[in-house]
Amino acid sequence: MLIIGIDPGISGSICFLKDGKILDVIDMPTMADGKKNKKQINGSQIYNEIIKKIGNEENQNVRVIIEHVSAMPGQGVTSMFNFGQSFGILKGICSAMRLPMYFVRPAKWKKYFNLINSEKDASRTKAIEIFPYFSSQLSKKKDSNKADAILISNFYYETYKIAE
Repeated sequence: MLIIGIDPGISGSICFLKDGKILDVIDMPTMADGKKNKKQINGSQIYNEIIKKIGNEENQNVRVIIEHVSAMPGQGVTSMFNFGQSFGILKGICSAMRLPMYFVRPAKWKKYFNLINSEKDASRTKAIEIFPYFSSQLSKKKDSNKADAILISNFYYETYKIAE
């Protein structure tokens, strides 16, 4: 089974996990949005990346797990609108591709990995512990978004295996 774990948002990441092994983790594809050097997610590139990784897989052997986040106190209206727009683009792409989507709240997957109330960087450490062969791809502090996508994928993989 191919699991696609997504940490949504402009600085998010997408992890492709097959049978418990990381195939690839990419930064969220983005493109310019207007004149002020702003970015928006690039839906076409996301589609291309997913198609490339799915290959000959049947859609029933693919699961897309998207972190289901909501507004947080102190975030601006514009940033929340942009975040919601990114979330909607991801849902739209997966719906159009007829890929089964599952949503997991941050509290649920973080509790599973004992990351509640921990530093943002703790997810990077946990991902390196679970997937030491991938540690070179998680060497920078900014790679915590990749680690989140990895853990979201692995959360589904481990809980799905338990449920079988």
